[in-house]
Amino acid sequence: MDGNGFFPRETPVADLGLAELLGALSHALDITEGQPPGHCVRCCWIGMHVGREIGLPATVLRDLYYTLILKDLGCSSNAARICELYLTDDLSFKRDFKLVGDSLPQVVQFVLGHTGLGAGLAQRFRSVLNIFQNGGEIARELIETRCQRGAQIALRMRFSQEVADGIQNLDEHWDGGGKPLGMEGESIPVAARIALLAQVADVFRTSHGPEQARAEIARRRGSWFDPKLVDAFARVAADPEFWKTLASPGIEQAVFALEPAQDRVALDEDYLDDIAAAFGQVVDAKSQFTSGHSTRVALYADLIAERLDMSESRRRWLRRGALLHDIGKLGVSNAILDKPGKLDDREWFTMRNHAALTAAILSRIAAFGELAQVSAAHHERLDGTGYPLQLDAAKISLETRIITTADIFDAITADRPYRKAVAVAETIEIMRKEVGRAIDARCFQALEDVLANTPMP
Repeated sequence: MDGNGFFPRETPVADLGLAELLGALSHALDITEGQPPGHCVRCCWIGMHVGREIGLPATVLRDLYYTLILKDLGCSSNAARICELYLTDDLSFKRDFKLVGDSLPQVVQFVLGHTGLGAGLAQRFRSVLNIFQNGGEIARELIETRCQRGAQIALRMRFSQEVADGIQNLDEHWDGGGKPLGMEGESIPVAARIALLAQVADVFRTSHGPEQARAEIARRRGSWFDPKLVDAFARVAADPEFWKTLASPGIEQAVFALEPAQDRVALDEDYLDDIAAAFGQVVDAKSQFTSGHSTRVALYADLIAERLDMSESRRRWLRRGALLHDIGKLGVSNAILDKPGKLDDREWFTMRNHAALTAAILSRIAAFGELAQVSAAHHERLDGTGYPLQLDAAKISLETRIITTADIFDAITADRPYRKAVAVAETIEIMRKEVGRAIDARCFQALEDVLANTPMP
């Protein structure tokens, strides 16, 4: 950043590996699932060791690697439905649900402990009754939505059908008691069988320690899990170094080193665009009120940047930043995102924290250092009263000002839980009052020019 608070006009794309990029972005999936950061990466460590132990060939190991890193790609798509059905916080629901097995007492205790705790007694009773009467179909619907959406996004990210199938069948069980299709035995893709085992192992290791993880995997042998995979896991888990690395700060680098060398994928500009667009879709799937938001903000930002004579290469970089600007919202419960009324102080604090989460997620990628700052600052204001860092005009880049303008425009012209969409002409007048305080004058003028000369979707 120069003395005027602006970044240089061009930022070359650094040499970035696919595993590093996906490993960092998978942290966004972790927080959506209510898991401690690094859950998908740790699952990859566990699952790849199991895959190697049973002698999977290199091509299958490659598909397994990306299945494990991306197993939760569809995680945002059922969050709103969970809040609606269970009257609860989707993040804590998802976190605790991963600890639930098949026993009826466990299931009953979970439902009673997670349904409508903040609702009125009558409303809570109706919700609990609905779940007990229709629990099987509800679970199938939630899992099917999540897994199908994840598989679709994986294909859009250029991964093989085998990776997509691994993600889509993550919740099937060896004995046929899983969902959504009730597949059993070896009809379940091996990547899915290993990914589910790795998921359970990491969740129990995180909450109760390695010994409990080993015991839980053994307990589900022949029911949830393929017996030969359980036996392979037992052999792998007998090595103390396996657990030591899993709990170490160097786990990410250890997992990146496991990527099958002969199949490493180079990232070019087009592939970076595809991955940014895919994760933008993950973000937008979190709520019906944000459907398409990231894509539209990227479009508006690009049109504004073009009007300001920004180079094509810089505009391309900016589109990625716009697509990922709200990735931190994956860490905000839909009970807050979709709330129809005013947020209380605690909820507002959580909502505002999404900008800091965006910075934390994107800054994990060394080559995205600048992008993280630009994207995360989209709620900063020129008058210094924004968040998360209360930056003033001198420290807010042109690129951030463009994203902010596009974001505000789309937020006002789209439906929100507390109001209907506002017409474009009225939106412009609302925004005009914020020029010089929240909105940059040049960016606002460029937006007006774009609206006057470009047919908008």
